[in-house]
Amino acid sequence: MGVDLKPSAKACTSVKPLMNGSRMLVEALKREGVEVIFGYPGGAVLTIYDALYDGGIPHILARHEQGCIHAAEGYARVTGKPGVVIATSGPGATNLVTGIADAMLDSLPLVVFTGQVATQVIGSDAFQEASIIGITMPITKHNYQVRDVSELPRIIREAFHIATTGRPGPVLVDIPKDVSNAMGWFDDQAEVRLPGYQPTVIPHRMQIRKVLDAIRAARKPVLLAGAGVLHARAQDLLREFAERAQLPVVNTLLGLGSFPASHPLFLGMGGMHGSYAANKALYEADLLINIGARFDDRLTGNLEHFAKSATVAHIDIDPAEIGKNVPTDIPVVGDAGEALKMLLEEGPEPGDAAEWLAELGEAKRQRPFWYHDSDQELKPQRLIQMIHEITRGGAIVVTDVGQHQMWAAQYYPLEQPHRWVTSGGLGTMGFGLPAAIGAQLGRPDALVVAVLGDGGFQMTMQELALLKEYNLPVKVIIVNNQALGMVRQWQELFYQGRYAHSIIPNLPDLVKLAEAYQIPGYRAKNPSEASEVLRRALAEPGPVLVDCWVTPGENVYPMVPPGKGLHEMVGVTP
Repeated sequence: MGVDLKPSAKACTSVKPLMNGSRMLVEALKREGVEVIFGYPGGAVLTIYDALYDGGIPHILARHEQGCIHAAEGYARVTGKPGVVIATSGPGATNLVTGIADAMLDSLPLVVFTGQVATQVIGSDAFQEASIIGITMPITKHNYQVRDVSELPRIIREAFHIATTGRPGPVLVDIPKDVSNAMGWFDDQAEVRLPGYQPTVIPHRMQIRKVLDAIRAARKPVLLAGAGVLHARAQDLLREFAERAQLPVVNTLLGLGSFPASHPLFLGMGGMHGSYAANKALYEADLLINIGARFDDRLTGNLEHFAKSATVAHIDIDPAEIGKNVPTDIPVVGDAGEALKMLLEEGPEPGDAAEWLAELGEAKRQRPFWYHDSDQELKPQRLIQMIHEITRGGAIVVTDVGQHQMWAAQYYPLEQPHRWVTSGGLGTMGFGLPAAIGAQLGRPDALVVAVLGDGGFQMTMQELALLKEYNLPVKVIIVNNQALGMVRQWQELFYQGRYAHSIIPNLPDLVKLAEAYQIPGYRAKNPSEASEVLRRALAEPGPVLVDCWVTPGENVYPMVPPGKGLHEMVGVTP
């Protein structure tokens, strides 16, 4: 690997320190306040890793690049700070793609650095070359390829600015290895140059007043709160607004925790596996106020039937989301927190919705989530309830994707924000374990419980190594039904029980697997065993894995079948 000792011509007049691009990168990351880097080295980033060797920023060596980026997502979710990832060119970069797409759909701030082959050979199919810029263009908020070392400080500053302002999202910076080797003058005062990027943060006051007028006129209002409220750290404003306007509140999957689950105005999660009361409110409302959600199809069901009688007000910082899926009567572009402040300043007044609130309250009482319990078999719902009881509802809960994810959303009511880490939009299996690692690193003071399915766990289970290596006290609870549970459920309900490749044969002994990574492992096969080992595991000071064998054929109910409206839920009652 050659090192170009000639400083960049564009920077020769500067009086700033002379250093190579890799050292610039480290200094720029320190300038941005980066606390931890998730990464995996390789040929195109060796100079960068040499700079990291004594660069002063902790680096977490995951066992696969997918582990790096999901860990960065978990860190970003609980801290609100950008997760930083470094990987090499070619396969290192492409192994990040799933996580980048996941962060894009769930609006998580990431800054991802990839190595690239030298500029002179880009496009020649050089060893470990992949066009990561072309590959990630549709799944990043923005991406850069650095062609001159003098541009590096400015680009890094812009990458962090874009990732964390407006609607958060992933930004990728691709650095050819001759650029990371090249010498240049480090400009630590580099400024953001993005005249075309001006997110609208403050909403238009006239539109805010239209929302309040609609509330006063409504008889059946509902407030839908999504992850945008959490990104804006606006949960207290949301609660005050709902209470003053007397609005029933529904959360999206990613918005859970933005409103206290025990609050009398809370109806639960809406959507495919949401509560009856929440979906009834979304279906029958005459006013739907959406704050910080994007009307995902898993929330709306068949759009033909969604909120058909409602005036729709949509508050979102991303104007592209407004009217994209659901026609909007009152569009409000702006930050959720700023919008809620303005709504409160204007003096929200409740409409005549007392009868509606009583009706929804009765629906909530009459038709809660249900399951048939057993003393012989461990029902997954009861397992989640046990975890909630033992942790007193105070854990940061991280899930993978599938049935266990929905049961955790249903049976672990959240009273506080930023305690729910899951993959919503992309539905990424393999997300859970590394995301829990990132969450624990971001919140070392918190109890982090990873609720995982046996299928998703096996996609990234090699990251168990990090729990021991960094002594992270994550409690890994496997909801083990020896199947790809949600796939099996759909095959049972919609494919005549033809279980094509959804039952997992030859499942490894997960307790022995944990022990192979020097982590204590426990197993439970019935409720009494589960209660005992969960209490023991949660009392352990370090990482623990608990393999819980639950009823294999259990399904998640209620459910809105694919293609149906929210009013066509099945399994609402036993």
